Amino acid sequence: MATPVKRAVLTYQDYLQLPDDGNRYEIIKGELYVSPAPSMKHQWTATQLTIVVGGHVSERDLGHVYAAPSDVFFSETSIVQPDLLFISKDRLHILTAPNVKGAPDLVIEVISPSSTKTDQETKRVLYEEQGVRHYWIFEPVERWVRAFELGADGTYELVAEAASDRAFSAPPFPHLRIPLARIWGA
Repeated sequence: MATPVKRAVLTYQDYLQLPDDGNRYEIIKGELYVSPAPSMKHQWTATQLTIVVGGHVSERDLGHVYAAPSDVFFSETSIVQPDLLFISKDRLHILTAPNVKGAPDLVIEVISPSSTKTDQETKRVLYEEQGVRHYWIFEPVERWVRAFELGADGTYELVAEAASDRAFSAPPFPHLRIPLARIWGA
């Protein structure tokens, strides 16, 4: 009979010891996730989102926007680095010198071929459980975006989606129209 192998549960202290080698390290429920440096398409998309969303937030003094790498500390065994995150003005108290402690108001992930399952399943479940109210997923290769919002039952509901070169708008920014052609680039 096979004996199950006991895996070590990694913590924030383990996370602090990880190398600064260009990879993205995250710990989700005690398990280490490693992603190589993102592709140029991924970086273009994330940069354009930072400019557009960050500009909107800054112009209206809505709060703060941070781009990766920025640590979000949910617990000793769940530390992630979303591509982009937004914290509203009335919740800036969750910002600390080393990281964000708690659920941002919005998390945006840009899917890479190596992160598809993690972003659409593992992180989605984590963000739901941790109370991240809004979750947007951008897929730059297939050129689509989906926005989710926590429902009354604590699970995500699809509240907006767009594809190709259309404009995209979703909570928590009802007055922001994102031109997807700009986000995807050439």
